[in-house]
Amino acid sequence: MAKKKYVYDYPRANVTADVALFTKETPTRVLLIRRKHDPFAGLWALPGGFIEMDETLEESARRELLEETGLAVGKLEQLHTFGDPGRDPRGRTITVLFAGIVGDVQALAADDAAEVAWFSLRRLPPLAFDHQKVLKLAKAWLAQS
Repeated sequence: MAKKKYVYDYPRANVTADVALFTKETPTRVLLIRRKHDPFAGLWALPGGFIEMDETLEESARRELLEETGLAVGKLEQLHTFGDPGRDPRGRTITVLFAGIVGDVQALAADDAAEVAWFSLRRLPPLAFDHQKVLKLAKAWLAQS
């Protein structure tokens, strides 16, 4: 018997997974990528991207982090979901934020990241999308960790 397919005549949102990765050192730094492609080419952002249909949200976050920075990390915690309309010019996009804390690791830009760097939380560059808001929530998590 053929599997029944359910399709509804309603718009669908895109889903992404982003990672706020912090250092253990003081002062704390956060890992950012410089976007290679539009939207926001040239601006800094948290590593992340669109989920694949056959992976969990955490698997998506880990895959994107590895693809963009070369990093495979230990514990990641799912923190929050951001879904305000207009947060992504490509269309309605909902992102699930994960966060983690790492020791001394070297990241390398790859995939759609033109550059990767660790930034002091006190001196952040202008960020793409709504990542200033996203990072504010991640910093609150960090303060409680």
